[in-house]
Amino acid sequence: MFLEFIKFLFYSSLIVIVSKYILVKNLRNLAENLDLKAETIGEVAGFATSMPEFLTIVTSSLAGLMDTSIFNVISSNTINLSLYILAIIFNKNIKKLKNIAIRADVILVFITIIIPILLIKYNFKTDIFIIPIFIILYCLFKFINKRAHKLYLRKQDRQLENEIEKEAKWERNNKKKTKKHIIILVLTGFILYFLGNRLGVILENLCNIFKIQEFYIGILLGLITSIPEMITFFESQKHYKSSIDKTLGVVEATNNLLESNILNLFIIQSIGIFIFAIKGL
Repeated sequence: MFLEFIKFLFYSSLIVIVSKYILVKNLRNLAENLDLKAETIGEVAGFATSMPEFLTIVTSSLAGLMDTSIFNVISSNTINLSLYILAIIFNKNIKKLKNIAIRADVILVFITIIIPILLIKYNFKTDIFIIPIFIILYCLFKFINKRAHKLYLRKQDRQLENEIEKEAKWERNNKKKTKKHIIILVLTGFILYFLGNRLGVILENLCNIFKIQEFYIGILLGLITSIPEMITFFESQKHYKSSIDKTLGVVEATNNLLESNILNLFIIQSIGIFIFAIKGL
């Protein structure tokens, strides 16, 4: 069992390392090269940092470990919020949370933690009818996010971006760099797919052969897969440190947090439920 546990930590850590140093880095560079706004870069980072959760939840579902996947979501989403708050405090950006748009996003994040807890309490975690509800909720959360930013943040975003444009020296719209980032991202996807398959086998061994409770595996996975979010929360705010106003850094981090959490719960967990249901037929 000790050897399997070491393998579990090894492959989980590899997923995080590849995600942080290759996937997240290249997605961010690609976003900046395409001259995307701070909130859009945050969303792109949210997609990137949810890749470890996608792999662990899918592999858990394929192994028939549905409890592991739902506890992974609860753990990841809770830890993501905690790390986000820690990054806000560390970068002395607490006052930025007074913005209505940012507050709205944080409230939505709290809801992404409450929902999976309710699913466990009322034993709905494997019901396939949850999938269309999750898809509708994902669209609703995205609508609220966009609407709040349009009403309370968009004008300020534009003013700050014009200011930062004068300071920044990024080489954008470089076709060679864009192609390079895309190729690296595709290759990274294959690497993560292989690591995810290996992790799935190990998870199945730990739970079915060695009788380790899925609750503990799920919580541990949540801790490990939240490391990329931690890195991006801190880096996004440091990125705008030279600007007079740090709001864009908080916007980017907040959108990263929200996108990551709603993807984990509404989209990735839906995929896990679908896989689990199909496998049970």
